Amino acid sequence: MSTNRKPVAVVIGATSKWQSDGRNTQLVHGGEIDDSDLPIGVRWGVGGAVAQKFAQEGFLTVLTTRNASNAAPLQAAINEQGGDSTIVELDLSIPESISSAFAQIREEAGDPDVLVYNAGYIDGRDLPPEMELLENTPLEVFETAQHISSSGPFLVAKEVLPAMRERGEGTILISNNPSSLRGRKRYTGQSLYYPRVMMRTLAQVLTEEYSEFGVHVANVIIDGTIDSPGTRATPRAQQNPELLINPVKIAEAFYYLYTQDKSCWTHELQLTPYPVKPAF
Repeated sequence: MSTNRKPVAVVIGATSKWQSDGRNTQLVHGGEIDDSDLPIGVRWGVGGAVAQKFAQEGFLTVLTTRNASNAAPLQAAINEQGGDSTIVELDLSIPESISSAFAQIREEAGDPDVLVYNAGYIDGRDLPPEMELLENTPLEVFETAQHISSSGPFLVAKEVLPAMRERGEGTILISNNPSSLRGRKRYTGQSLYYPRVMMRTLAQVLTEEYSEFGVHVANVIIDGTIDSPGTRATPRAQQNPELLINPVKIAEAFYYLYTQDKSCWTHELQLTPYPVKPAF
């Protein structure tokens, strides 16, 4: 690998369940919606905005997704902006998929300088009101939440930490939500989010273990609804668009964390739109 290679940013979950053809968009709106009039920075939610930001800053940005075709429009947008990106298929529910994906990343791009963990899920949102209580929650809904919120970030971190530790530098940024702050009941229309407490705890553990080796780990709590094609089209957002968080600004916050001097690292950042009371 050439020493003149571009720095590598890996975005786990580079696309969005709320993009124009995303699973949650189709669930809520009954099908795909047109995003041609939306700014390019909001079309793929946080993952897409972060990927575009790091590509604009000179990184080779690796877009991970379960199906490569899902990220093709995002890759095309990055290329049109003069950036450099590649797509790698990765399924967080399958350990072998994680290990093979990172073997491919190391072979084709090199060891990651930055890892952004932005994986999401929608399982449980279609359950009827009479299944709101935990006793009625299907095991597979809990298992999906565990794959994405607990075992997924654990296995992904294991893939990148050895090289970061040996190099004496590296950044791991975790995209999280307010349910990581404390356990909260799952209401009808929501996914099972309390396992995300494990994501926050993992960020704290990795900070204790790897900060002394020059590895910066931060948990980013996105405390609100992210602007994207599917969320922008909801009645609530139509009535009050200022409730939405601009993913381009979220991406700028992620990049700010990456650029911080090691004498004053931030390890947790909470982003809340101004009309909303912050979650605690």
